[in-house]
Amino acid sequence: MDLAGFRFQDPLFLWVALAGPLALAASLWRERRGRAILFPGAGRLAGRPPGWRARVRHVPISLAATGLVLGGVALSRPQHGAYKENVTNQGVDIVVALDVSGSMAAEDFQPRNRLEVAKTVVSQFVQRRASDRIGLVVFAGKSLTKSPPTTDSGVLLSQLEDVRLGMLPDGTAIGSGLSTALTRLRRSEARSRIIVLVTDGANNAGEIDPATATDLARALQTRVYTIGVGRGGLVPMPVDVRDPVTGRTVKKTLPVEVDVDEGLLKSIAQRTGGEFFRASDSDSLRTIFDRIDRLEKSEIKSTAYRRYRDLYPEVLTAAAALLAAAGLAWSGGLRVAPAGP
Repeated sequence: MDLAGFRFQDPLFLWVALAGPLALAASLWRERRGRAILFPGAGRLAGRPPGWRARVRHVPISLAATGLVLGGVALSRPQHGAYKENVTNQGVDIVVALDVSGSMAAEDFQPRNRLEVAKTVVSQFVQRRASDRIGLVVFAGKSLTKSPPTTDSGVLLSQLEDVRLGMLPDGTAIGSGLSTALTRLRRSEARSRIIVLVTDGANNAGEIDPATATDLARALQTRVYTIGVGRGGLVPMPVDVRDPVTGRTVKKTLPVEVDVDEGLLKSIAQRTGGEFFRASDSDSLRTIFDRIDRLEKSEIKSTAYRRYRDLYPEVLTAAAALLAAAGLAWSGGLRVAPAGP
């Protein structure tokens, strides 16, 4: 028998505890059948209130009954257990490298632009992987670490929310973004290390070329999943246009040519043991992150047990004390006795 950490090692002995209530019931039944108090006092027959012996006449049997109950409980060996759990987590260290170049403002991922949709999907991905360390790198013309790999999803999501267009010089430095992400995984001791590279353009900036960064990823045994965002070709893009009449600069949405270098992204993924994906809209981007989530599962091993402490010594001591008190009460004359003739 185990109830929320409390159990009886030998519950069959609980039947012995029934002796207490049975003895008390038998005593009361005998009194009703004609038993009397040993010293009732003649005053009671004269209508005077009963004396103190009459008032406490049930104390000895009550003490004895309670002692028998506790004795039965002690024999059943009550125990209390403290719950312990050992968890071994063989997680995955992940860095998301997110493109924040100007082309991520394209509005083909309705109802929002590419960057805002990517942020939402990455946020959902992070919240599903509570046992992994996840970091965030952003890149455009340069790269920047927003968060090193961490299990503190609150901090990571706060940094993700802070990501915006225009926070870095414009351009698409894929090699730099990949290299910075690798730097954050260099000291990782995780079972698996991966990078999720999200970009919508072709490499046109940065001091490190993508081929060199890919070789480094292979050397560090880090898989790179590459995601090409957008349809490519002409896409609706908000641009600043100068009004020839007023001279003011206004925002207008115009078709702009944006090319995604699929060949480069496929090569990076293939050479590092990852996969290439193409996301043409918000739904497909979400599906891709779901697939990566399934491909890179963490291994969590948990061992749970309880350590029990015996409580019967205290209960047995209380039972013995009550039985001794009952014996003293009886020896002092506080007992139920048969009535006189």
